[in-house]
Amino acid sequence: MNSVRWVDLGVPTVLRFSGPDSVRFLNGQITQDVRRVIGKEIALPSCVTDAKGRLQFRVMVTEDDAGALWVEGPVGRADDLMARLTRYLIADDVEVIDLSGAYRLCHFMGISMKVPTGVLVRQSNRFGVDGADWWIPCEQVVDFTEVARCYDGDEFEVLRIQHGIPRWGCELIEGMLPPEALLESTDISYQKGCYIGQEVISRIKSAGKVNKRLTRFVFHAGVPVVTGPLENALGGEAGQITSVAPIPTGEVLHALGYLKRGAEEVFFRGADGVIYPAKIT
Repeated sequence: MNSVRWVDLGVPTVLRFSGPDSVRFLNGQITQDVRRVIGKEIALPSCVTDAKGRLQFRVMVTEDDAGALWVEGPVGRADDLMARLTRYLIADDVEVIDLSGAYRLCHFMGISMKVPTGVLVRQSNRFGVDGADWWIPCEQVVDFTEVARCYDGDEFEVLRIQHGIPRWGCELIEGMLPPEALLESTDISYQKGCYIGQEVISRIKSAGKVNKRLTRFVFHAGVPVVTGPLENALGGEAGQITSVAPIPTGEVLHALGYLKRGAEEVFFRGADGVIYPAKIT
């Protein structure tokens, strides 16, 4: 069996920004330095935040072959993302086109494969390992089942949790601070200058602390781990388990969650009602 694995990411929101001011304009709207993708054939993650530095969307940004910028967002959220990103578009020479529904997105991990004509490919590390995004026109049929194997739901969730990749609705929620989810090294540029929410996020970096941090946990495979609150040795609130791998890896079960600042020795109540220690990795 070929070592290439792939994940079907469906038909996400895609907004295309073009025009002389598109790079400068987008740099003022998102946390990533847009200039990093220019001419590089890569895709980079970014946050869209409000004026208080609170998360509104997590997106991916790349450049297409014509030099326009694509912003990929959640499935079904094109109108919301468009409204937020164009709210401050007044005198800039920028054209925005909604390409949502035009492309299917598949992500490949493994050795390089021959790319069919018409498919836009960008290197990305969206799941913690080197990979490539394939943007396939929805009317184009591409059969790669003989050379690549699809991650099923359980296998993919184990991969995500093992690599500490936050997921919207679990580790990522609207209104949180991006550094809480450890996104500062992947999604945020601290050198590029001003953007919406930049002042707050820069202050967090200067202070060097947030009230909670995304954390990986491991348990013995036989422990009945469930999502829910974590406690300290005195029974006080210490954090939250947000995702549990659906299947163990050998004798280990992986989980993700948030640990409050200062918490060290923590415990949780399993599905059987028994209190277990949570091992931090």
